[in-house]
Amino acid sequence: MGKVVMYSSVSVDGFVADENDQPGPLFDWLSSGDVPLDESGELKVSQTSYDYTRPYWDQIGVTVVGRHVFDLTDGWDGKPPGGIDHVVVVSHRPMPEGWDPEAPFHFVDGVEAAMAKAQELAGDRMVEVAAGDVGGQVLAAGLIDEVRMDVVPVVFGSGKRYFGSVHAQHLLEDPDVMIQGNRVLHLRYRVRR
Repeated sequence: MGKVVMYSSVSVDGFVADENDQPGPLFDWLSSGDVPLDESGELKVSQTSYDYTRPYWDQIGVTVVGRHVFDLTDGWDGKPPGGIDHVVVVSHRPMPEGWDPEAPFHFVDGVEAAMAKAQELAGDRMVEVAAGDVGGQVLAAGLIDEVRMDVVPVVFGSGKRYFGSVHAQHLLEDPDVMIQGNRVLHLRYRVRR
């Protein structure tokens, strides 16, 4: 079974989106360099960010997101982002009308069922869980092995929190990776068990 990682770009004050549900400059680092991060050529980062991010992306077999993220992105037009094989969508609603049933998206009710489906699909590869409400629920359930965040130098003041509505304390180990890129600080923490 692969590692489970909670991930997102985040403001210095801990938000993955502003109060209007917009990422603002959180993804500016993905266009602040000259090294293509994927085949599209649209994402260009510093060499330092590439050396950290590309190997991480290559390990991901499945990404778990909430229905809110799915709806905001229009389901990435049925193509998982970053070349990921599958997306598991946590939703109490069925897939949208007209959605291509052959698209590698799996709609599951609840985080435990989502994680079981994600682990089944990922096999030995990594399961990435999007930060926010779903990520916070998976952390609270004790199913996250590692927290990765790309900290961007902006303060939102309010918005969608990285850890969602987690109310209990969760200890992380000291960061074992701290890498400075252009307009981003890449951090990785293991979850203390």
